[in-house]
Amino acid sequence: MRQELEIINPLNYPGWDELVLSTKNYSFSHSSNWARVLHESYGYKPLYFAMIDTGRILALISCMEIKSILTGKRAVSLPFTDYCEPIIEQGFSDETFHPLLNKLVAYGKKASWNSIELRCQISLSQQVSPSYTCYGHTLDVSKKEDETFSALRDSTRRNIRKAIKDGVKVGIFNSLDSVREFYRLNCLTRRDHGLPPQPFRFFEKVYEHVLSKDKGFVALSSYEDTYIAGAIYFHFGENAIYKYGASDRNYQHLRANNLVMWEAIKWYSQNGYKSFCFGRTEPENDGLLQFKRGWGAQERSVPYYKYDIKRERFVSEASRLSGGRKKIFHRMPIPLLRIAGSVLYRHIG
Repeated sequence: MRQELEIINPLNYPGWDELVLSTKNYSFSHSSNWARVLHESYGYKPLYFAMIDTGRILALISCMEIKSILTGKRAVSLPFTDYCEPIIEQGFSDETFHPLLNKLVAYGKKASWNSIELRCQISLSQQVSPSYTCYGHTLDVSKKEDETFSALRDSTRRNIRKAIKDGVKVGIFNSLDSVREFYRLNCLTRRDHGLPPQPFRFFEKVYEHVLSKDKGFVALSSYEDTYIAGAIYFHFGENAIYKYGASDRNYQHLRANNLVMWEAIKWYSQNGYKSFCFGRTEPENDGLLQFKRGWGAQERSVPYYKYDIKRERFVSEASRLSGGRKKIFHRMPIPLLRIAGSVLYRHIG
């Protein structure tokens, strides 16, 4: 391969977003907006391994270096990102990706990384098994609204109509106040799931570098002047992604989450977007999986790969968060949960 490897920091690379948008397989995860959120929230170091020729990306693996006293020094593509596909120009797949991956591993050895994590659909080889596999769902939002609605599962349509009939309202916002309201709901939801919430500083950075730049919005549903559910969405080019959802379970019977999602899908359809991604879903999360399967989206597997630098081979994923720890978080008061999230999240990545 003649083209030389460059290690790029998208935060100071001139015209990075325009360069990414000129490729076929771009996503929000490749944008400088997302890189800046991760860097400023958690101190991760952007290391984007790229081959660029005359203003054209031939190959790209986007990574962040994480240094943690709890989880070690490693690279992730990308932290807190459902998936981040390598960008490989058509005609360069086999002859470009694997040499690029080899150079990434070689860099990791010199940098004393423990591991490299890739979250992508690309097949590494028949001999390499994913460390973990989740589901992804993508909806074509370029169709007419009535066509999209008719393709929804019957129960999804009923839930949307029920929310409207019961007086649930949905607003689209990109203010810091709307982020604060979402964060309140997010704390409730994370506790219900036995997990600490992300630090509020992270959502402040989402507002600063994404929402205030018109790269996303907050959708909030209200009932009798009380916000009861919400979601955060990002967009880049013609693609959109559902990133975070939250709700007050005391109002679950109103099916506000269904109406929030439908209003977001309508917004993206009306504003000329083509693709709407529902993010990842763990296979053991039956409730969320059934929710996402109700929108007529295309389902696919999203494998995660973990390469152990010292053992020089791909390995299985470490165990998920234990049930005992989830019970502890579930019982914590929200102020303590927020402290736990502020301490722990930068180490998780």
